[in-house]
Amino acid sequence: MSCCGSRYAGPQAHSVSTGPRSYPAPTGVPSDPIFEYIGGTSLIVAGPVTGRRYHFEMKGARRSISRHDAPSLLYVPNLKPIMPR
Repeated sequence: MSCCGSRYAGPQAHSVSTGPRSYPAPTGVPSDPIFEYIGGTSLIVAGPVTGRRYHFEMKGARRSISRHDAPSLLYVPNLKPIMPR
C-alpha cells in the first residue's frame, strides 16, 4: 500500500549528454536591409526611428540600414533597397 498515492512514479531515468550542444539558427528574424544610392552627389539621411545618420558618399554607395528605419527610407529619392538573391 502506497502512502503517497499516484504522485510518486519511482526512480527516474536521467540521460547524460557529453559534448557540445548545437542549436538551430533562429528563423524568422529579419536582417537589416541594404540600400544603394543612385543619385549624382553625396547624401546624408537620418533614420527617423533610430536617429542614425547614414552617409552615402557617391553614386553606387551601399549601406546597411536598420530595419526600423528602412520603411521610411523607401520614400527618399535616389535611395533604393537592394533585394537579396
